[in-house]
Amino acid sequence: MAKSDPRRITRTMPATQLVALLLAFVLAAGVGGVLAAGLVIPMVAGANAAADSTVAIYDEVPAELEPRPMSQQSRIYAANGKLLATFYAQNRIVVPLDEISEPMQHAVISIEDERFYEHGGIDVQGMTRALANNVAGHATQGASTLTQQYVKNMLIDQALQDGDQFGVIKASEDSISRKLTEAKMAISLEKTMTKDEVLQGYLNAAQFGSRSIYGVEAAARYYFDKHASELSIVEAATIAGITKSPSRFDPTVNPKDAKERRDLVLQNMWKLGYISTEERDEAKATPIKKSLDVNPTEIGCAAAKDSAFFCDYVTKEIVTNPVFGETKAERQQLLYRGGLEIHTTLDPKKQKAAAAAVKNAVPAGDSSGLQSAIASVEPGTGKILAMAQNIPYTPSEGKEGTTRVNYAADPTHGASGGFQVGSNFKPFVLAEWLKEGHTLSERVNANEVTRVVGNFQTKPCVGWLGPEPWTPGNAEGGGQGYISALEATYRSVNTAYASMGYELNLCNLRNTAWDMGFRPTRSEDNNGAVINEPKRDNIDVRAPMILGTQESTPLYQAAAYATLATGGTYCSPVAITAVSGPGGKEYDVPDAKCDKDALPSNVANTVVYAMEKVFTEGTARTLGGLADGRPVAGKTGTSNASAQTWFTGFTPNLSTSVWVGNADKPNEDHTNGGVVNGKPYRVLYGSTVAAPAWKDYMDKAISGLPVKDFGAPDQSMIGVSAPPPSSGGDDGDDTSDDGGGGGGDKGKEPKGDEGNDRGGNGNGNGRADAAAAWDAVQNGDWESLGDAWGDN
Repeated sequence: MAKSDPRRITRTMPATQLVALLLAFVLAAGVGGVLAAGLVIPMVAGANAAADSTVAIYDEVPAELEPRPMSQQSRIYAANGKLLATFYAQNRIVVPLDEISEPMQHAVISIEDERFYEHGGIDVQGMTRALANNVAGHATQGASTLTQQYVKNMLIDQALQDGDQFGVIKASEDSISRKLTEAKMAISLEKTMTKDEVLQGYLNAAQFGSRSIYGVEAAARYYFDKHASELSIVEAATIAGITKSPSRFDPTVNPKDAKERRDLVLQNMWKLGYISTEERDEAKATPIKKSLDVNPTEIGCAAAKDSAFFCDYVTKEIVTNPVFGETKAERQQLLYRGGLEIHTTLDPKKQKAAAAAVKNAVPAGDSSGLQSAIASVEPGTGKILAMAQNIPYTPSEGKEGTTRVNYAADPTHGASGGFQVGSNFKPFVLAEWLKEGHTLSERVNANEVTRVVGNFQTKPCVGWLGPEPWTPGNAEGGGQGYISALEATYRSVNTAYASMGYELNLCNLRNTAWDMGFRPTRSEDNNGAVINEPKRDNIDVRAPMILGTQESTPLYQAAAYATLATGGTYCSPVAITAVSGPGGKEYDVPDAKCDKDALPSNVANTVVYAMEKVFTEGTARTLGGLADGRPVAGKTGTSNASAQTWFTGFTPNLSTSVWVGNADKPNEDHTNGGVVNGKPYRVLYGSTVAAPAWKDYMDKAISGLPVKDFGAPDQSMIGVSAPPPSSGGDDGDDTSDDGGGGGGDKGKEPKGDEGNDRGGNGNGNGRADAAAAWDAVQNGDWESLGDAWGDN
């Protein structure tokens, strides 16, 4: 049989003997000092069997209590100072004594320790009274002073912070050891602390309700929706009466018992001269319910409502970032007990617009089964200004119609694996195209061409990719001849971009995409194990990467496009601006690590020039730009089979990405039409739902922001239109296949992505779409034409 933990053995005794024991201890301490008292206790209590070990127990009791910072709530604020959410193991807000009203101070003294200013930690007179009362057979009484109760509360809190459950039991039990600890520490404490310091400590430590309410500030906010400094006589008496039995005297639980206890407090306040007879009678006449204005403090991010997913992102940053502690357990302890004041980047106005935009686009529980998410960042700083999704937040799985997965964030901050970005990847390809000396005017083959994946340039980062054929296609059907790289961009022509990618070094493309801020969400370490921290080497270097077959998130895409908005500066997303703790302690916060040389400015500005035309001549032309006409650039994106759709766009001072898709069925085919939010769509594209949601948000979010121009493009990179090459193919080893179907890079696409953005990044209805486009032109139906034309 295992040996039991000696801390679980307690020694208890009747209240009469216990009070007598402590009284003897105090009398001895008064004559011969605290240490001498230990010699007297066994003699006084010798008749009790428990006294045999009293000396040993006493010798083990530490003489001093070293107060630590008390466990208290942490709070997260938006950029304007608005409280978003509160976190706590104990709902406590520590405040100095001068921020606690005098009636509150007087109330606790009156009911808990009326000789508080007269004793030295132990109340001899009170012990004598309690002993006489108990011997006479009346209801048993203790004689703990405020100082002793402060000691008890501190010991319990310290044990909780240490995760020491036996310590909590030991500090709470009615035992010789516990009473000796309180008495000995109380006397010692009052030699090092003033009465006001002890009173302040007690008022911040005591439990004032059955719902984990600790300290008068949290109690004042909960019961009366005000600060402790504002508590009136009747309010102070109500709170002071709770501590004797937090469950029994909680006015929201047992108003009758609470009133009786409150009136006793008022009577004592009157007896001690703290209040007048008129004040006492008026307070007693006040009904309990009338005096209350209950304001519950909801714990966790659910309290942040539409900002809940941003709030959750912030908490993940705290508990995963070594800046806030060496271990995850330490960081969680800091969040729930450390009293942190966490100030964030969230713009409430933009957040409100973001939440409305994604919900208006795809209501929660829509029959389409789709979800939507949005993220918005400030170019040049990386500050996350808004983050929302249409599915409501829940802190734990199980509640139908809710989720704890943050679709806008990465696995570390939101448990999302991300989504294929489709043609949202093309700006990275265009940037590398320009870096390698090509121009926007250069004409490329837009016909469907079958290429061997092993013939793409992939050295030195990877070896030969193999002999598999790859034949990407377009929604509008077969060959389109030769078009400029500029037209290929604003019309989002997959076949043309495949031709462009064939002329690039894909290792360099990977590096450029990484430098600009593209981050894959599915990464592996050297042993093939899945990891959450994105790495450059985990960007897939293979032919289909050109058309965006890798997963990322709206937040990553918004931050990457912000690199273009700034003329080449990439800043990693940040959500926290400042964190402070009790006593004004300042914590380092995560840095955006802005790289001003992420992309040459002439390259960035020329890519933006091409992306501006997406709104005037390309796949988002039906949006008509922003309402106020300011400069704007962007790009649609649709993954294979229209399973995931995107729109990411930006002004010089705001970059935003919207995703619409199915997180639960990431490969679901949406090329055969459907109904979203009551509106029928023939095919789901980036321009269908995501782009209008983006505009809905941006028109509101840019209101009040200064109108700025993008940097001027490099004219040499725009180039001069040239005739197409005489050859019909790009490479002697490749064969043209104007007839359609592309097999894909099957060796590299085991999950059924063989189309690799064929037809709207994946649909196989090329000729049907061409017919639909022609019908739309004949009927003047430009919106339907936008759906049928290009990647969308």
